[in-house]
Amino acid sequence: MPFRRLCVEFGAEITTSEMAYARQINRRSRAELALLRKHPSETCFGVQLAAGKAPEAISAGRRAMDQGALFVDLNCGCPIHDVVKRGMGATLLQRPAALGRIVEAMVEGLSVPVTVKIRSGWKADKCNASEVARIIEEAGAAAITIHPRSREQRYSKAADWGLVRQLVEERNIPVIGNGDILTYYEAERVRRESGCAALMVARGALIKPWIFQEIAQGQTWEPTAEERVEVYHRLAGYMKEHFYDDEKGKERAMRFLPWHFGFFWRYRPLPESEFGERSLQYPLMQTRRESDGELPLLEGVLRDPREEVHARLADSLWEAATGDEALQAVTAIGEELPPVTELPDTGRGTPEIATSHG
Repeated sequence: MPFRRLCVEFGAEITTSEMAYARQINRRSRAELALLRKHPSETCFGVQLAAGKAPEAISAGRRAMDQGALFVDLNCGCPIHDVVKRGMGATLLQRPAALGRIVEAMVEGLSVPVTVKIRSGWKADKCNASEVARIIEEAGAAAITIHPRSREQRYSKAADWGLVRQLVEERNIPVIGNGDILTYYEAERVRRESGCAALMVARGALIKPWIFQEIAQGQTWEPTAEERVEVYHRLAGYMKEHFYDDEKGKERAMRFLPWHFGFFWRYRPLPESEFGERSLQYPLMQTRRESDGELPLLEGVLRDPREEVHARLADSLWEAATGDEALQAVTAIGEELPPVTELPDTGRGTPEIATSHG
């Protein structure tokens, strides 16, 4: 929720909760129920559920409505083993008829719109998104989000926006496109070429939460290292409000804030004048880049890929009372660090540049 709050400030118009297990919500799991909370600034907030059976989805959906959800989204795209082995997420793509029955029951049992997120299919050579989307629409869903990669592909291939366009042409309900959106000019192009009703941004927002501002304004914002420290410190402050400013709150926040730096360090300025043509050939999200050479100290520490550095950054931003203190703390970390000699193989396909601290 603190991160969604930050995204809303940068212009995100619709927000969705982290995927919550319907079964655990119905069992009143505190951890799962916490996912249903929204910030007052989230004026169009929905809850995304993982469910394999209609009754549990309806019961969890009603709890979500009680917490202020304006729509309920059924996740049929999650590829992780823990989800699919329980008959949820992307495994539902292999059972279109059963998926349709779940959606139909949710539409009948809930008084808010029901949306569904899907992938292209279970495997790349078994794309059944067209059939699944038809069944979902016939079941009464209000909208479909398509992540045009198969469960098997995960994030290893470029998103197929041609498939998004196909579903837009075939269906009569809004189709939301998702995949490889890292810059405003890529966002503008895929929306124009696909005709989709809206864009869902995931990894791009984790790398640069200001991507929503860029899309809204139609121009790149290239924040300095100092400006990015301010953004990250603001997020730490929102986590303090959410988890409370005590030892227990810090313990909870440190499960999340260092993880965010695992994405933040991947930020690189990608002006259209330099990267627009390249993005036509292959998504910038999937492109590796050569080293930028030696970097200024503050820039170097923010681009550091090491988890131990992310933990130190998170701790320092939590403890800093003001923006100036945050900047001083991050600078001090950079002064103490040895240079990075090798980048980790993250497998995320995001832009990477070798870093060297000045």
